[in-house]
Amino acid sequence: MRPAGTQDMLMIQNNNPTMMPAMMEEEVVLPEHLLPLGAVLGQGVTAMDLCMVLAKIFHVQYTEVALLRLENGLLRFLFPEHLRTTGSIPLSSKAVAAHTALSKKAEIFNNFARVKHASIFETIKPESGDGEEAPPAPIQKLMSVPVMDRTSNVVGVIQISRKGLDPKYAQDFSREDLHDLEIAAGLIATAPALLAN
Repeated sequence: MRPAGTQDMLMIQNNNPTMMPAMMEEEVVLPEHLLPLGAVLGQGVTAMDLCMVLAKIFHVQYTEVALLRLENGLLRFLFPEHLRTTGSIPLSSKAVAAHTALSKKAEIFNNFARVKHASIFETIKPESGDGEEAPPAPIQKLMSVPVMDRTSNVVGVIQISRKGLDPKYAQDFSREDLHDLEIAAGLIATAPALLAN
């Protein structure tokens, strides 16, 4: 058993043939609790697979993770699945995801219910067979992080939330959580789950 705080290394292969051979492999040192991300960065991994791992890492429900891809000035949901066909978020909107993409800055909102935001996506329920579901709980806490490529162009946004009927029952996100999500976003920038359709 390793001592707490021990870091393992995840090797990320850079497949850019124009780079010098010595720079073909890039070492990324990940804290142990982020190592599961290494398993969801390859081919054949879906946005859902990726978001399920993020949910486990950040101790939230998978329904509290959103992955959006930037296409032609619009942020389109890749996950959750039920939001893929409900529309997109223009960068010109006042949505938090649009602000994250434009500012290129990671943000924490531990009082999100009081932040003016477009709540339309919160009210859309996933389809289920029984039809007797309670309305979705509102987002109480939110982290929003841009996903940027190597040239600092935004290619998407990741959001992790904590939902609940009362903010006092939703744990705050910490600066460490935000830092971990920024590390995850850096890895996800090249993931086929984000880049493929």
